[in-house]
Amino acid sequence: MKEWKRWLPGAVISIGLIIAILSVVDLRAMVAAIRNANYVRLSIGLAIGFVWMAIRGMVWWTLLRNRGAFKDVFWSLSAGYLLNNVLPFRLGELGRAFLLSRKSDMKFMEILPTVVIERVVDLGFSAALLLAALPFVVDVEGADRAAYIVGAVVVVGLLAMYVLARTHQWALDLFHKISARWPLLQRVGGSFLESFFAGLGVLTDGWLFLRFLFWMTVNWGTAIVSYYFIITSFFPEATVVWAMFGLGMAAFGGAIPSLPGAVGTFEGVYTYAMTVLSGDESTSFAVALTTRFYNYLNSMVLGAIGLSIQGQTLSGVYQQLMNLRNRQSND
Repeated sequence: MKEWKRWLPGAVISIGLIIAILSVVDLRAMVAAIRNANYVRLSIGLAIGFVWMAIRGMVWWTLLRNRGAFKDVFWSLSAGYLLNNVLPFRLGELGRAFLLSRKSDMKFMEILPTVVIERVVDLGFSAALLLAALPFVVDVEGADRAAYIVGAVVVVGLLAMYVLARTHQWALDLFHKISARWPLLQRVGGSFLESFFAGLGVLTDGWLFLRFLFWMTVNWGTAIVSYYFIITSFFPEATVVWAMFGLGMAAFGGAIPSLPGAVGTFEGVYTYAMTVLSGDESTSFAVALTTRFYNYLNSMVLGAIGLSIQGQTLSGVYQQLMNLRNRQSND
């Protein structure tokens, strides 16, 4: 019952947005747009999507300080994206950390902070894309304020994690002092914090963090190129700004509570973004569905291979993650 209560808000938002889209879109025009798309450009966009996944593996491997084999990092990452598309509560983020901990000498709680840092910086990049594209886009009231707010939150969050990483010994000493009366809490919590702070240590290594930002920039640049080829398959007059605006909006859409895989929220914000730029709701919806199909195709193919290599199944990983979460809650 408790799980359903957590599902409900996201399900309501997703279903509501899907109904709203279908109420304004001409489905026959949408199907015609897909039939008349430039399939050469679509093929290029699909190929670039697989390149994007490989670069994303480099992003995470850099954050992990190149510990573990790159192939293990890449396949764990791919499996995580697959899990995010089919499991609730973004369990794929926990899943990839869990899977990598089983294939390397790193602990789960040492890996998890790198996932948090990666996602926080993702929000920063999405806000930057929106701010860069907005001067060329009209009729998008409030988006600039939202981008500034998200950017400020990202900066504050990174600074807070940096301070915590720099003062980790003080934080550990304080925790041990407070938890002295509860030996079990002190033992379990101390091990948890030590691993967590070890993962945050990447923020205190300036050169490493710069390399991470470099690969993150390349990764987002690759995504822009992929989105550009998909969009121009439907709207030949589109520019790179369209891809930047659409990608930035899609990233924000992924942060809204929804069904697994941002179903409904992604289509809603992406269709809105393309409609603002083109004025054509039906073709914009076709672009959103095609991009959605590509995202699923990339994650399903690479994620399934990743799970197979690690000898895992979706149901098996889900059960292990729920057990892990329950143990953390009980501790």
